[in-house]
Amino acid sequence: MEQDDGAAGEASDDRPASREELAEAEGFGEFFLRILPLTIRAARRLTGDPWVAEDVAVEALARAHARWSRVGRLDWRDAWVLKVASREALHHLRRRPPAPPLDHDRDESDDVVLRVALVAALAGLPRRQRETIVLRYLCDLSETDVALALGVSAGTVKTHLHRALATLRANVGTDFEEGYVHELHA
Repeated sequence: MEQDDGAAGEASDDRPASREELAEAEGFGEFFLRILPLTIRAARRLTGDPWVAEDVAVEALARAHARWSRVGRLDWRDAWVLKVASREALHHLRRRPPAPPLDHDRDESDDVVLRVALVAALAGLPRRQRETIVLRYLCDLSETDVALALGVSAGTVKTHLHRALATLRANVGTDFEEGYVHELHA
């Protein structure tokens, strides 16, 4: 009988571990469903291509899944995924040649021209400034969340934002205002 009790004890030790793994997998599933649309929108704002944006979002979430035991415990896991997605999107933009302008029956709007100019200007920023701009304005994270995601202080985030916006103003033109960055959310 004692052997049966020992065997039963071992079985019960195995059972909680599998439940824990199941709970961890369910946690990622809920996270995935919640963050996927936001990740696709952020990637689409950067790439301008819905198909590439989906690939970028899936890649970022695959990396999160591979590291879920660590990432799942982060308070700023949303920012982590958005940071990975923005890096992947910008990497994709550097790899592909610029798309030729499309022939349309109507003139392109100023917003589209501005968007193309901002994407080009973002690609010219130093990596940390680019990440800060993307996370703060395109992913709508607070300065505190951006600081957590990048592992820097809030003051460093403000410095990067100030320098990046000054560079964007210089590269895009004097008409550039912070308000234009928020129009990219459309």
